[in-house]
Amino acid sequence: MTSNAKKLNECWTDIYFHLHYPHTEKISHQVIRILQLVEKKEEIGVSEVATYLQISHNTASEHVKRMVEKNLLIKERDSQDERRVLLHLTEIGKCVLHRNTSLDEEKLEQVMDQLADKEREIVEQAFRILSERAKTCL
Repeated sequence: MTSNAKKLNECWTDIYFHLHYPHTEKISHQVIRILQLVEKKEEIGVSEVATYLQISHNTASEHVKRMVEKNLLIKERDSQDERRVLLHLTEIGKCVLHRNTSLDEEKLEQVMDQLADKEREIVEQAFRILSERAKTCL
């Protein structure tokens, strides 16, 4: 890892460590990764989950089945191809994902309020640029 990437990564982990929501659910990292995949990509089915996590289709299917039982995901037939089943987040799934991957907005607001207007603008612009580039590089 280049020194710039290493420094940025250290900053990111510091930010997340200090500003994340308290974790209240007992939930596996694997479940969070599946919820993120369903949120960030369109038309996700069990096959895409298996490919993304590099696990067998049967294992992915079992994960999804448990997540449906916990009301984190719903399954829906693809309107274009009835043979295909697509996954979608439930409202509970959206909340669980948000609490386990996002920064606590109140804590973040407190930090942002401490910044000068120019600093706040720089931070917002930097995160916007990183987000845009991240979406196009993978």
